[in-house]
Amino acid sequence: MTHILDDLQWRGLLQDSTGLDDLRKHLDSGPISFYVGFDPTAASLHLGHLTQVLTARRLQLAGHRPLLLVGGATGQIGDPKESGERTLNPPEVVASWVARIRGQVEPYFDFDGPVAATMVNNLDWTQPMGVVEFLRDVGKHFPINKMLARDVVRTRLESGISFTEFAYQLLQSHDYYELHVRHGCSLQFGGSDQWGNITAGVDYIRRRGAGPVHAFTTPLVTKSDGTKFGKTEGGAIWLDPAMTSPYAFYQFWFNTDDRDVLRYLKYFSFRSHEELTALEEETQARPYARAAQRALAEELTTLVHGKDETAQVIAASQALFGRGALDDLSPATLGAALGEAGLATVDELPTYAGLFKEAGLTAGLGEARRAIAEGGLYVNNERVTDGDAAVAPKTLLHGRFLVLRKGKKTIAGVELRK
Repeated sequence: MTHILDDLQWRGLLQDSTGLDDLRKHLDSGPISFYVGFDPTAASLHLGHLTQVLTARRLQLAGHRPLLLVGGATGQIGDPKESGERTLNPPEVVASWVARIRGQVEPYFDFDGPVAATMVNNLDWTQPMGVVEFLRDVGKHFPINKMLARDVVRTRLESGISFTEFAYQLLQSHDYYELHVRHGCSLQFGGSDQWGNITAGVDYIRRRGAGPVHAFTTPLVTKSDGTKFGKTEGGAIWLDPAMTSPYAFYQFWFNTDDRDVLRYLKYFSFRSHEELTALEEETQARPYARAAQRALAEELTTLVHGKDETAQVIAASQALFGRGALDDLSPATLGAALGEAGLATVDELPTYAGLFKEAGLTAGLGEARRAIAEGGLYVNNERVTDGDAAVAPKTLLHGRFLVLRKGKKTIAGVELRK
């Protein structure tokens, strides 16, 4: 069986560490407790967090105990950003986000057995601590010169950084100490942008006479073209289906650039090394088949949204292009798919030619009529033969939607406003 550190290295998931040789010995000494944290600075986790969630799952599958921290305290402050000061969210909003994010994280882990996961909230030990106690017991262990040397702090010094954000590092470091004392936690990991905070925690535990403890980071996931991973024109790709539909989630992965897809499979897939190597060879031999993209999209959508939603999404992808029954799609899936393709809303049904004009698939009625005469326009996968005919209400899918297609590949939708 492949050692967990060797697996993480093969997948490209190890960037920085406090010492891999020492960590290997520590992991081999028996089940250890480790932690990874998520700050509730939004109502949902996004794809950037998925690296940490799945890395934690790999460690649990390798026989180690996860401590999954959702930061009810640190989420009220937020780690400093280079772009400027964060907007502080009200405590009650953060508390509601804590509950939502816990619900998103829990399904990935086992909460029974010898390496059962535990959900923790740093508000439990931070809230009871008074200001004087915090400054005496925590603050005195942090040299200001080291805190000032942190990249994001140096960047913000000229434009200004509040003491609140400057002190964030103390809170995260104290989390590691508290988890070490309460749960025997001896390993923290996170994204590489957290390396300064993580090593500050390692040093803080040492200064308080505890430890030794260990740490590593995973690389920040990027796209080969330099744009941010997990971003589209509409914004971030969220794990909450109400914020990013399963259809849009699937399409994000399916549209992965050939230069990125094999790297993403190593990061996110639970397929074996042999399976991924075979998929890489197939992709290099037949890149036009997009086998790697399909495998990535199906596995990740199933992991995040479940088998049934994934089946609906795949059915929608096929049905939109005439390779399946549109009637089999749920209203939510069909609406999401058409929303991604381009969905026009009308108050009353126009003629068939008018539909294509409203949807933007033709520049005007004349172009629509000519395309219809040439046999190139379809509604609900049926070829349109009369551009001036009225669209019957019974044609509507779920009483609301029409799927429009121009040629073989150009799709749009129309929704009748109720």
